[in-house]
Parts: sequence; structure tokens; C-alpha cells
Amino acid sequence: MSAIEETKPEIGVKSAAGAGARPSEPVVTRVLNLLSSVRFGVSLLMILVLFSMVGMLIMQKNVEGFDKYFADLSPATRLLFGSLGLFDIYHVWYFNLLILVLSLNIVLASIDRFPKAWTFVSKPKLDASAKWLAGQEQHAELELPADSRAAATERVVAACKAVGLKPRVTEKGGKTFVFAERGAWNRLGAYAVHVALLTIFTGGFLTAQFDQSGQMPVRPGASSNEMSSTDFKLSDGSLRLSKATIPLPFEVTCTDIQQKLIKQDGPITADNTIDWFTKIKIKDGGKEHEAFVHLNNPYDYRGYRFFQASFINVGRARQVTLRLRREADGYETDVTIPRDGSVNLSDGTHIEFVNFQPDFTMAGGQATTASGEYNNPAAILNVAGADGAESRAYAFTQEVPASAPVGRPVAGYKFKLVSFEKVPDAHVLAIQKDPGATVFYVGSGMLMLTLVAVFFFAHQRVWAVVEERGEERVAVALGGNANRNAVALEDRFKRLVAAITGERSEVQK
Repeated sequence: MSAIEETKPEIGVKSAAGAGARPSEPVVTRVLNLLSSVRFGVSLLMILVLFSMVGMLIMQKNVEGFDKYFADLSPATRLLFGSLGLFDIYHVWYFNLLILVLSLNIVLASIDRFPKAWTFVSKPKLDASAKWLAGQEQHAELELPADSRAAATERVVAACKAVGLKPRVTEKGGKTFVFAERGAWNRLGAYAVHVALLTIFTGGFLTAQFDQSGQMPVRPGASSNEMSSTDFKLSDGSLRLSKATIPLPFEVTCTDIQQKLIKQDGPITADNTIDWFTKIKIKDGGKEHEAFVHLNNPYDYRGYRFFQASFINVGRARQVTLRLRREADGYETDVTIPRDGSVNLSDGTHIEFVNFQPDFTMAGGQATTASGEYNNPAAILNVAGADGAESRAYAFTQEVPASAPVGRPVAGYKFKLVSFEKVPDAHVLAIQKDPGATVFYVGSGMLMLTLVAVFFFAHQRVWAVVEERGEERVAVALGGNANRNAVALEDRFKRLVAAITGERSEVQK
């Protein structure tokens, strides 16, 4: 109840047509009244929440695995969901229209009701009659022994300050009025909630209209300045796949990939992986930025977010450990070479790690893999002897006869693959540019803070009328109300009365 509502009388209006008739309102006025209605806004908000739940329960077409989900649906379900736009609910026209109308409702409702709420802050009700105070949520009548009305007023003011109320004193008609309050800002909390909601809607709109997302496979040493996106188009209950390439304003070079496995002797699969790590270098305008991305640690750059999406689970090796045996004297030594790395031996032999095949086989005279599993792992090497002559060598986990073409000595050495660090062929980074993400998070934070402020605090108001009652006796009529949390007001009011009378309240016992 505002200060205006507390004092203005009821005014009856009679139309020319009779006492019970209401004058018809223009259509525009009725539309505006509907758009600014709180009940209408709450209804729209509930519908928006319902649509958002639909978007969570029904897989959206931009989610990985949508093609399999779509294939499992019945033809009737595909046709129904597709024609209603439920596979892309956040971009469908009626969802955007709903947000637009709800935003308009919030703005109009705020404009319509803000002046009334502002009167609680700008023009508080400073005086009240004893009769009006007796009708408030909390009220009391006290009679104090005091030398004067001024002394009793000072006592009331001091008591208000003691219980956390800010008092203001006015004189009118031979009476002294003390008005004290706390939390007047709470009357404006609803409008802060409105601002937070509009901020969230703005972030959602920016995301829906201007976001970019795609994927980029990355292998050590490979560079790219574009990402690919997959879009599913629905037509007559059928699904068509289309791919698009999205250019990036910078170049991404992969420097290293690594896989952390649960079982080291197990396969490169998702259910055997704890985490996977990707190191990249971003080249932008002549500058380079190194970045590290792993499963729960995305990397943000210029509004783009890089995070792990999947990996190509063809087995490779991040590094290999080789055992070299010199044919001339049987001397053995172990060397470890990283992917695409090399090592020099003391006799001048240079060994370069060229490739790795998890299930080695030869096809058309070329080394390849029969599968992605580590069935017959082999490291492919380039070996240059001290004379500079280069030859191809192969290292297997098992001994290979020298008579076999892949088992012959090279540059005077036999090679054996002792161990290797498992890693997939490539990691797939998901890249997303979401211009509305920051706006959405700011709005969400504002909404949580404002909801806490609105519902856990209250505007508490207390009035006191101080008037003299004979010699050395002063009467004090007290009354108070709050816009919410009546229990807290009752507690404070009891402490106020106790502070004025000098007694100990039950709350303080």
C-alpha cells in the first residue's frame, strides 16, 4: 500500500447510462492494459518455462547425436515435432515472439507501476492517526512518565535507532509524529528483477541470432583457420544433412595432444578415458597465443570458446621407446622419440619418428593399418647413417626375422618397439562464439541477487504518535506494517516496545 493509497478516499463514478454500467474503453487501451497486466506476464513466463523444458526433453538438432535420435523416432513423431519446430525450439518464430511479448509486458508493467512504488521512497507517509495505527499489523498503546512530550519523543527516537530503524520527527496539530523505517529500497526490488529478466532475454536473443559454432579436428603440426558445422534440415518428416565451413579470424596450430587412460593397456575409447589434453597455438595478427584445452577446462579467445568435443579413436603414439641393437658388436641402447621428433646417436646415426600404425599391414607397397586397435603396433622410422644415406625402418613389439623386408637391419641397427604412449589420431575441438553468453550470465547473476533481496528482506515501517496526557504523563500510540515477512516485523516491533518502556521483551529473554 503506497502513501497515496493510504490516504485517498474511495471515489465512485457513475456513467450516464446508469449506476451499474461501465464506459467502454478503446481497443488500444484494452490491449495496453492486457500487455501491462501482471497476471498476463506470469502466464507468459510459465509458457516460456514450459517451452524451455521441451527444449531439454526433446533433443535439439544442433546437439551431437541428433541423427541417431531422429532415426529412432516414429515417422508420425518426426512429422509432428518437425512441423511444430520442436527440434529447434529456441529458434522457432513463436518462441522469439513469446520472448518479445513478455519483454514488452515487463517494460509496460514497470512503467505503469513504478510511480506508485517510488512514492514509498520519495514521499513516505510521515504522520498517522491513532485510530489508523490501531488497525495495522502491529500496534500498541503506551503511557510513559515523562517531563514533556519532547522527552518522550527522544525516548522513542532512541528506541527506533536501537532496533535498526531510521526515524524522522514531524510536528502537526499539537502532536509529535515519529516515522521510522528500514528497507525502503525493497519496494523497488521488483523492478531490479525486471531488469535482470530483460538482460537474460537480451543475451538469449543475441545467442539465437548471432552465435557461431562448429568443430575442428586437430593433429600435432596441422594448422587451420576454419571450422565446420553440421546442420540438419527437416522436410516432410525426413532428415537432410548439410555441412558448412565457417572461417575464423585467426589460425589454430596444434602442437600436442595427449590422452589420460584408465587402463594403460586398454583401447583408446571414451569409456577408458579420464581426460584428454590439447595444446594449440593461435596466430592472430602477427602475434601468437599458446592455449591448453582439456575436458573441463575450455579456453576463451576473442569471444570464441574452445573445448573438447570428441576424438578420432584410431590408435597412435605420442612417443615411442625403441631398443636399438648394433649388428656389428651386439651393443644395445634404448631411445625415446616424441611424435614427429628425432634423435641422434653417438656414432652420427640420425633416427626420425615418422608415423605409427596400430595394426600394421602393407597395402600396395605402402604401410597402413588394418584397424584402429593396437593389434600389431609398429613405429615407422627414417634412419640416416653416418654417411647420410636415408632408409625406411620399422620397429615392432615382437622380433621380426631379418629375412623379412620390414625386419632387415638399417644403418647397421635392428629396431624393436619397447613401449609407446597411446594417443588418438586426432582430437576434435568444439568452437563456439556466443555473443550473448556474457550478457546472459550477468542477467542470471542479477536475477539471483535481486530475488534474494526481494524475498529475504522487507520494507518495515513504524509510526508513533506522541501527545501529552496531563502532568508528567505522555501517551504514545504505535503501529507498523511491512510489505512481507510479518514475523520479522513482529520481532522488531516487540523489541521496539521493550526499548521504549525499558522492559525486557520475550524475544530478548
